[in-house]
Amino acid sequence: AQNTLEVRAIEAISPEVIRQQIAAVAEDLGIDAGKTGMLYSKAIIETVALEIAKYSFPIVVDPVMISKSGAQLLEHEAIEALKKHLLPIATVITPNINEAEELTGIKIEKLRDMEEAAKKIAKMGVEAVVIKGGHMHGSETIDVLYYQGEIQRLSSPRIDSRTTHGTGCSFSAAITAELAKGKSIPEAVKEAKKLVTLSIKFGINIGRGYGPVNPMANLYREAARHQVLKNLEEAKKLIEASPNIVELIPEVGMNIAMATPYASEVDDIAAIDGRIVRTTLGAKASGCPKFGCSRHLAKYLIEILKHDQRKRAAANIKYSEDILKLLERRGLTISFYDRLKEPNDIKRVEGMSIPWGVKEAIMKVGKPPDVIYHKGDVGKEPMIVLFGSDATSIARLILEIAENMSK
Repeated sequence: AQNTLEVRAIEAISPEVIRQQIAAVAEDLGIDAGKTGMLYSKAIIETVALEIAKYSFPIVVDPVMISKSGAQLLEHEAIEALKKHLLPIATVITPNINEAEELTGIKIEKLRDMEEAAKKIAKMGVEAVVIKGGHMHGSETIDVLYYQGEIQRLSSPRIDSRTTHGTGCSFSAAITAELAKGKSIPEAVKEAKKLVTLSIKFGINIGRGYGPVNPMANLYREAARHQVLKNLEEAKKLIEASPNIVELIPEVGMNIAMATPYASEVDDIAAIDGRIVRTTLGAKASGCPKFGCSRHLAKYLIEILKHDQRKRAAANIKYSEDILKLLERRGLTISFYDRLKEPNDIKRVEGMSIPWGVKEAIMKVGKPPDVIYHKGDVGKEPMIVLFGSDATSIARLILEIAENMSK
């Protein structure tokens, strides 16, 4: 019995039932890879080890000992059983810092200690050891992989989040899935780390304690790519069909972009390749919708999505006081940033101006706005950027603006 705050009760399953569960799957469907999590008792560990040894499949051991809230999830006498019976047949073990200390007796305070602990655990018979560095301090989370006598350090930016419940389970499960697909151990561990990093970043903020990670974030993101391109294609057709849009196109060209759910980088955001430009025949797209082709609007979206996951689309149009008045009458939230006030340390770094500007605009109105504008700078054209739920809704808003401005 568990919630985001605590483990309230534990009842161990009969070892015989667990044995039958393993056998039921193995004898019918076959097992490409498996993992263990909370095993709780010496009897369960001995049963699981005995049953797994009958079948030939990779096994990932997540040596769950203590819950995030501090509850004991593995009886003390079971630790020796884990080392004696399960580790010699394991493919990978994934202890955190505390679990690695318990298994080895080594006090882990720095990376070198993690590496020594990994080597000591490997001597217990397991093929590969991954010690997770989430409990260490620093701006990065560094995991240590010890495999075939070599150490690899796997780092990722530390995410300040309370949605970390299930991190270890998701990590070991992801390694297991990758092994089942035929990946090598190093490949499986690296892919699992990517998935877990994304799962924490887009964790589900529920409850009063530590909310769960979201291991489905990557799946949802990948599944949406086709729909994003389709939505952008429809938006492109709407814009090209309007005779009035051309008057809203800035000198640098117009673009419209849309992000997948849980977008976190430029390649998760599609736009019109080559932008939308003025021609004698009206507004024309230079290319087709494509992922990763607009760094300009992608920077806006990546920053705005940190504050509002519903604002997945954006478009830039020509700056005009009259357009701003029209958008204000429509009831949209409007904000701005002043490029002349951009700090020099931000201005000097390529790609930092837009994130800084979005943060400034959000701070001015206290929430992610529907419209952000700036009045330019030396060599920088003034611009209005519109935000919305998808590309077609943004395109319809642009059509509405164009029709009103042409009257």
